[in-house]
Amino acid sequence: MNDVLEFLLTEPIAAPVDADLEAAWARHAAIAARFPAPVDAAVAGGFVADRLGFAFLSGYQEALRQLLPEVAGRELLAVSATEENGAHPAAIRTTVAHAGGGWVVRGAKSFTTMGEHARQLIVVAATGAVIDGRHELRAVVVDARQSGVTVTNRPPLPMAPEIPHATVLFEDAAGRPLPGDGYADFLKPFRTVEDVHVLAATLGWLVRVGRQAHWPQSMLQRLLAGVAMVRGLDPAAPGSAGTHIALGGIFAEFERLLLDSAPLWNQVDAQTRERWERDRPLLATAGRVRAQRLTTAWRRVGFDEPTD
Repeated sequence: MNDVLEFLLTEPIAAPVDADLEAAWARHAAIAARFPAPVDAAVAGGFVADRLGFAFLSGYQEALRQLLPEVAGRELLAVSATEENGAHPAAIRTTVAHAGGGWVVRGAKSFTTMGEHARQLIVVAATGAVIDGRHELRAVVVDARQSGVTVTNRPPLPMAPEIPHATVLFEDAAGRPLPGDGYADFLKPFRTVEDVHVLAATLGWLVRVGRQAHWPQSMLQRLLAGVAMVRGLDPAAPGSAGTHIALGGIFAEFERLLLDSAPLWNQVDAQTRERWERDRPLLATAGRVRAQRLTTAWRRVGFDEPTD
């Protein structure tokens, strides 16, 4: 069945998996093969996940497949951008340069999601050139298994501890630069694309929870409406003001849905409910940046001040 909305209502609920990221990824890959559109694969992957952390895994990987279809495949990918002072272009000290007929990456990243499980890294690095007064950045594909890459897992976070994060050291690591600007054409749009696909996966996971706990049909209906809204966004226009404003509206509806569903969690099994309380802050990690993007989008279309 390739109708993801009907899939959510009729697909048998798979048994839980151990807290093993590779097993969760294999389950995602199997179900994602049924859905050509990355956003639908994210929804389906969220539904077969038995916890929010693994739903995030589905959304994160499908966001990369949406943005980089020529790179993403069956192997786990990770964005490696954040350094000691952040991921803003001015904070990037990692470099990419010509060497011996190819390109090499040198530097260190302080926080890379997926940690040692990632097989390929999309590294944001500076070329050393200055264009229009700004340091040029490139997104570079780097095989994480080569000798020039050292991945060190960080201690698990309190939320979604099944998803590892790592520091990464690049010492003349071979890489392949992608076309375009590493910030404007990759990192900036990825933040929006990730928001869309992680939200899609979260909604899919909540349908699973609701079906298992026999939530009212009215709540399942609202969850499916949320999925439909996310699917309605144009995946090819992550930078448009309209996309950001519509996404802001979808997140506002999602927050209302979470508020209204709060009493229903008493019907959910204790383990799932406890994980939800532990992992729910994961959904707010990009909230401040998302709010800034929304304000900027309104200004781009002539609304200087946000209104209720």
